[in-house]
Amino acid sequence: MSILISSCNGQENWNDVRSKLLQTQTETRNSTLEKKQSKEQISQVVRMMFQDSKGNIWFGTQNGAFRLTNNSLIHIDSIRSESGKGVTIKDITEDKNGKIWLGHTDGISSIDGELVTNYYESDGLISNDVWNIETDFNGNVWIGTIEGVCIFNGQEFIRFELPEGQIDTTLGISSTKMVHCIMEDSKGEIWFSTNAGLFKLTNDSLINVSEKVGIQTNFINRIIENKNGEFWISTKEALYKLEGNQIENIINEIPETGKGVGSITEDKDGKLWFVLNQHYLYTYDGENLIEFQKSEDNRGPVVFQIYEDQSERLWFVGYGGAYRLENGKFLNITKDGPW
Repeated sequence: MSILISSCNGQENWNDVRSKLLQTQTETRNSTLEKKQSKEQISQVVRMMFQDSKGNIWFGTQNGAFRLTNNSLIHIDSIRSESGKGVTIKDITEDKNGKIWLGHTDGISSIDGELVTNYYESDGLISNDVWNIETDFNGNVWIGTIEGVCIFNGQEFIRFELPEGQIDTTLGISSTKMVHCIMEDSKGEIWFSTNAGLFKLTNDSLINVSEKVGIQTNFINRIIENKNGEFWISTKEALYKLEGNQIENIINEIPETGKGVGSITEDKDGKLWFVLNQHYLYTYDGENLIEFQKSEDNRGPVVFQIYEDQSERLWFVGYGGAYRLENGKFLNITKDGPW
């Protein structure tokens, strides 16, 4: 009797233990699953990306630079400020010899294979606050800073004078010498998007394009050249198409631009993608201007840059991380991909 009672009590105790054990195992399994599903962002803020001639993809973030090679994401630890701190990468380009150049919050850096070289004001750079960087056909490195433009010829930094403009009071950081974008076009001409307007260097002569074609704002954000040799110019107040000396503003019907048109790119089908007032995404096919409709489950980041890679995939990077557009949906790309 006592044995049976003992046995019955023991069975009840074992059921309790087994129930608690199963619950613990389930919680542990769910916790492990959540950890696997909770993938880490490349960075909470990805300012820009770039794909080099070898197919490597670079991400410029508030946590420095990352390089994706053979589906392996590597942080470039040697890019540092002069005091040894981390930097925010703002622009990346490649020269004709395959060397990678990066502009950041504490100067510029070059990467030649695995060799990283950092350059600062103490090396002759006109400002450590670098916003964009471009290399030309002759091997010169053009550096746009908050204090204007300089050229690095491999030996020294040479100041390149541009007209002084205005401070943009809607931005947290601005200056009269601010340069937002430098681009070499297919003819070897260098373009400058500044707070004094749009300028072009051709045959050693600097041309004020804004005055020549009638751009109505001093604040030029970006310029790109499409496959047909036409140019798209994003500004504080408009988005222009430039053909020859004629411009066309394609967003007259949008009543409020706020901070203006930001990043612009043209996809494989010739459709233009651009960001308006930081939060609104539009497409333009030459006739129809359409807002890309976001939803709660398909928002993507606050876009700083739109980029088309060599596989003709569209990427959207910014505040919130890196995303790729696939079948009309924003796919979050974390440190684990999917690549």
